[in-house]
Amino acid sequence: MERKVRVRFAPSPTGPLHMGGVRTALFNYLFARKHGGDFLLRIEDTDQNRFVPGAEEYIIESLKWCGLVPDEGVGFGGDLGPYRQSERKPMYKKYADFLIENGFAYYAFDTAEELDELRKTAEAQKEVFSYDLHTRVGLKNSLTLSPEEVTARLQSGESYVIRFKMPENRDIVEEDLIRGRVSFNTNQLDDKVLFKSDGMPTYHLANVVDDHLMQITHVIRGEEWLSSMPLHILLYESLGIAENRPRFSHLPLILKPEGKGKLSKRDGDKMGFPVFPLLWKDPASGESYRGYREDGYFPEAFINMLAFLGWSPGTEQEFFSMDELIESFDLSRVVKSGARFDPEKAKWFNRHYLQQKSPAELAGLFLPVLKEKGIDPDLQQLERIVGMIQERCEFVNDIWAQAHFFFQAPESYDEKTIQKKWKPDTNEKLEAISAFFETIGTWTAENIKEQFSAFMTEKEWGFGVVMVPVRLALVGESSGPDLFEICELIGKAETIGRIKTACEKIKL
Repeated sequence: MERKVRVRFAPSPTGPLHMGGVRTALFNYLFARKHGGDFLLRIEDTDQNRFVPGAEEYIIESLKWCGLVPDEGVGFGGDLGPYRQSERKPMYKKYADFLIENGFAYYAFDTAEELDELRKTAEAQKEVFSYDLHTRVGLKNSLTLSPEEVTARLQSGESYVIRFKMPENRDIVEEDLIRGRVSFNTNQLDDKVLFKSDGMPTYHLANVVDDHLMQITHVIRGEEWLSSMPLHILLYESLGIAENRPRFSHLPLILKPEGKGKLSKRDGDKMGFPVFPLLWKDPASGESYRGYREDGYFPEAFINMLAFLGWSPGTEQEFFSMDELIESFDLSRVVKSGARFDPEKAKWFNRHYLQQKSPAELAGLFLPVLKEKGIDPDLQQLERIVGMIQERCEFVNDIWAQAHFFFQAPESYDEKTIQKKWKPDTNEKLEAISAFFETIGTWTAENIKEQFSAFMTEKEWGFGVVMVPVRLALVGESSGPDLFEICELIGKAETIGRIKTACEKIKL
């Protein structure tokens, strides 16, 4: 009988969630939903030295903002918890003991200082020290010490670790669902630490035990874990649980926009884009790091952009709803090589989703920006304003840059436009226009335009001579939406007042 698909996203709470981590969560989520399975969140906090306060809450909030809500996990409940590894501590020891008792692991008593000395000695000889099947025979462990001495050391409370005993010259072959056939020889692998005397397991043991107990069927994780796969396969075998072990898939790296290497926070700092889903304030330094949410990205744009970092639908379609991503997603279409991040493409995705929103929805999103500035606009007018400038925007915050003159008079005027378009007789013409505007009764864009055209014909003035100065007076620059729409929306008194103010401030 085929098992129900169960996948997990298992971050460590050591800081903010990188966008690469969000992509891992996304691909797990899409795979689970595509196959009618479960998506779990497990917090892997076995390394208490690297624990950062607030990181766990940040991870959960990020997943919720992205729409990647787990079926089970920390903060979401479930029958196979607890889902925080530090709360599962008592259950790992029996698995470590089983490995010891059956000859698959051993106690090692070498101190950190002794191992550092061995590394330095190897480095001086331009070699790399590894605790493995070649070196373990000359080190301080239960493979070289007598059983009596091992017992004595353990009873005295001496610090130790339990290491996996890597078998000699075995080829570990796996069919990775993304990379195809992958092979490792155990002679090239070291004896990883599985358990420490403080009672905490390392990532490797806890990961395998938890995936087994949580009935995980597929492990979809970053390629940095590919080298751990042979150890994990051997652990499943050694623990006698290989029959139901998960299938493995290793995702490609997200590469920096320029040059070599994977995308890092430094790249974002240098090139001016976020690498975290949400704003993060470091509790230790107090330093803040930008987030996609706070930078004005829509979650659907962020998710759509992430989906294309390493995956292709095999069609020309580029914009996907979550439901469409679920329907189209297949691990066979995930690439093996690194996926280069393009910050401009991220903006392009956001622009698309902004253009798809109604003026009413955008007006609602923009309203808090105005309230912060002490502006309380008429909502119908605000919708109309947003509709006029929407196509010029990539982010909600761009609306202010494109529409600020609807809410406040310009404080300065574009110097280049003044030099080019403001002639010696411009002030006289604008004064005549403001006087004419006083005579217009029905103050609508259509009527203003009709009356103004007749006025211009009567005066025999060219539109090009006065329209730019009028716009400059109302807006502060030479570009913007329809001039008569601006006049209507700011009102008759404000239009005339701005023209008069410009005449006072701009003198040739």
